[in-house]
Amino acid sequence: MRSWLQANARGIYTIWYRDVIRFWRDRSRILASLGQPVLFLLIFGNALGTLVGTAARGSFGGAGSYVLFLYPGVVSMAVLFTGVFSAMSIVWDREFGFLREVLVAPVSRQAVAIGKALGGSTQAVFQGSIVLLLAPLAGVTLTPLLVAQMLLLMFVLAFAMTSLGIVVASRMRTMEGFGVVVNLLMMPLFFLSGALFPLQGIPQWLKVLTRLDPATYGVDPLRRIVLLSTGASPTAVTAIGVDIFGHVLGTVEEVLILAIFALTMVVVGAHRFGTLD
Repeated sequence: MRSWLQANARGIYTIWYRDVIRFWRDRSRILASLGQPVLFLLIFGNALGTLVGTAARGSFGGAGSYVLFLYPGVVSMAVLFTGVFSAMSIVWDREFGFLREVLVAPVSRQAVAIGKALGGSTQAVFQGSIVLLLAPLAGVTLTPLLVAQMLLLMFVLAFAMTSLGIVVASRMRTMEGFGVVVNLLMMPLFFLSGALFPLQGIPQWLKVLTRLDPATYGVDPLRRIVLLSTGASPTAVTAIGVDIFGHVLGTVEEVLILAIFALTMVVVGAHRFGTLD
């Protein structure tokens, strides 16, 4: 039993380390992926903020500006997109035969899935951490406690989204096919997460879709801790929180939902690895 655990732990570390090294060596990818968050925060945030009246800002949970409200959503966007797209390495490894070599190694399919999920999560958290540096542009003062809280929440979101990407990638045979499917999936996940707008006062059918979106439970806690750190009223922040049947979810509940989703995706992804030909 001990040797089995050691073999799987070594397998998880090796797969994680390989993916992180590949990511770190691709400096152009790291820089290019920052373009979209910067575009949303500086251009989209300021441009749309001019259209938001003073009265409408009351629906932003005490945020003094739309840019401040948008900032946690932009951080989530970096984590979300990097996490899901990191699973493309599975399709790449499958095309060039490396995945088959991994699957015949003396490690469980669960270890392979977890190693891939951790590798993608590390990449996503790194990208999100760089976006954190844009905090002064949104009027957010970063403190050690705030950074620690955000990194923890970012990791949970990253692990969930990477696990989802693994499930998608395990069914794809080409990188082109993966790109098409992921792009089709990512836009609804991002826009329905509440990253760009409050989730209150929307049509009932749209509200149902936002509650079914796993990314919603990653964006909301990030926004909560950011707004509270700027001195926003807890009552105002709670008013824009995610509610289910009238109950506003707390941070722990949202993290638990994301964790359950992530573990489910890891199990499904591991099962799919076992059926690859």
